[in-house]
Amino acid sequence: DDGCGSAARFYYPHGVAVNGSGNIFVADTSNCTIRKITAAGVTTTLAGFPASVGSADGTGSAARFGFPFSIAVDGLGTVYVADINNHAIRKITAAGVVTTLAGLAGNPGFTDGTGSVARFWGPQGVAVDASGNVYVADTANLRIRKITALGVVTTFRDTAGVKGWTSGSGVPVQFNYPPGVAVDSSGEIYVSDFYNYSIKKISTGGVITT
Repeated sequence: DDGCGSAARFYYPHGVAVNGSGNIFVADTSNCTIRKITAAGVTTTLAGFPASVGSADGTGSAARFGFPFSIAVDGLGTVYVADINNHAIRKITAAGVVTTLAGLAGNPGFTDGTGSVARFWGPQGVAVDASGNVYVADTANLRIRKITALGVVTTFRDTAGVKGWTSGSGVPVQFNYPPGVAVDSSGEIYVSDFYNYSIKKISTGGVITT
């Protein structure tokens, strides 16, 4: 349910982000929707239709998600979603227009490339920097990916794509199911390395340390 305060209802919400105006955006995972909460606590549905799983792009309730897991918002109010079961990264304008920024619904894999050529596998984390670059914790692929504003997907160098524990020093870095990613104002990236019980940092030069 949409509504104010305790009148609103969610179904296993997982991801949350806040824009510069104090609006909160929620990845309402099991409802397969993206919700918006104003500073006054009024909840509306920005995109998706409750309990309707799918992958369609479109505006508002015409769009479909496959269990959106995490969410980020940039300075212009554009929302980015790690759509875990669709193995894709979605983009939502402030007007609620949903497009697929990168990946192809129902096609897990690992490929760099532009737009639908790229492949992800169960991405769980997403973040966006001041230049509009999107960073993805590509969890099942055990890698961290970068998507430019034009939808070009690359993988941070020196990542092994094999679960384990290493942290650079000339050895390809290993992650163990990284689910979360964040980026600071200087462009440095932080990754929660779940089964390694650690936090890794990726410098602006691409150097990965623990």
